[in-house]
Amino acid sequence: MSPFEDRHPSTVTDWDDARRKARLRDTSLWHEWKTLRRTRSAVLRVLVLFAAVLVVFAQYLTHDIKPEQARLARTEPAILPVAAPADPKNWDTVVVDMVGLGGLDASATAAALPALRGMGVVWAIRYDNEGIDTKVIADLIVRAAELSGLKNIVLVGHSMGGVIALEVAKHIHLDSDRRVVGVILDCTPVDLNAVRPESRGAGEDMVRWMRWLPGARESRLLRLAVETYARRDRFVYDGGGGVPPGIRFAQLHEVLDEVLREKIFSRDAASNGLIEAQFTAIVAGGATGDLRALAAPADGKPRPAIVFIRPRNPDNDQVVDVEYSHRVLIEQSGGVDGTLSVVLARNTGHANPMQRPVEYNTFIEQQIVPFIQRYQAQVRGTPVVAAPR
Repeated sequence: MSPFEDRHPSTVTDWDDARRKARLRDTSLWHEWKTLRRTRSAVLRVLVLFAAVLVVFAQYLTHDIKPEQARLARTEPAILPVAAPADPKNWDTVVVDMVGLGGLDASATAAALPALRGMGVVWAIRYDNEGIDTKVIADLIVRAAELSGLKNIVLVGHSMGGVIALEVAKHIHLDSDRRVVGVILDCTPVDLNAVRPESRGAGEDMVRWMRWLPGARESRLLRLAVETYARRDRFVYDGGGGVPPGIRFAQLHEVLDEVLREKIFSRDAASNGLIEAQFTAIVAGGATGDLRALAAPADGKPRPAIVFIRPRNPDNDQVVDVEYSHRVLIEQSGGVDGTLSVVLARNTGHANPMQRPVEYNTFIEQQIVPFIQRYQAQVRGTPVVAAPR
């Protein structure tokens, strides 16, 4: 033993590593938890997991939500010109097209329906991607009509777009000097009961997520997940014959590419918030009240004509119970003195003019344009003018 150790034997004992570890255990925050070691371990794991979730959530807000919020704050509704009238005598009338759930811009739909030119100049509505305010849209149409010298307005709404068109028509009919000549409803659900259960459930789930998940109205990640899941029938197979269910990865890649291109990175894609506002418009069930408001003259202006487009075979519409909407429309706008015309279309599905342009243009030209013109001539007290060819 060295002289140093002779003189200071306690020094070696004090710095013994085993004693040091024992001392740390005795003075640690958990030294009283000798019988709760599993609880301590579980609490630590929860804290670490919570910290990781906070980090991920911060990245989610920074890189997904904030940029989209900034972009949506710069959007606003707009009127887009589509086509001039087929007959110069119809320059006093404008036909305004509105798309349905999940749509943002009606330009492509209106362009696919050149038969609308038989009633007047054709415009399309581009919604505000942050949401829908029908009073703002109505005022926008009225101001543009005044500047263009257009006195008569025909509104066209496809699917949910018809719900918006009816509310816009009510604002114009009651609060402006422009005359709503007609409202054309293409497979429109007049209330939530007209939406088929499977589509209704999907919409209610979406609204529920929008309300409970922070940033859901703007999240592109959530949109990617929802849109991909909606297309699962293209890449998920059920198996059968002893084969277990699974995923077709080549088809999944195609679906992801489609969703990213058309729904995430496209500037023409409707935002989550807009889709929520569109579905909420159906849930609110205001279409019936709007029909009642349009069923009476206002400030010397006659009530508008109502046209309902539906498949002749109701089963062809997998989204809307068109027979239910048909019955409600008869109650509100039909009857001996009614203003309702129903088009029973062949070979069409749910509000699909882009997929069936020939069929749509045929019945618009042969049935809708003459009906609107006859009604317009009747309220004007002028002779009927044949539909332009």
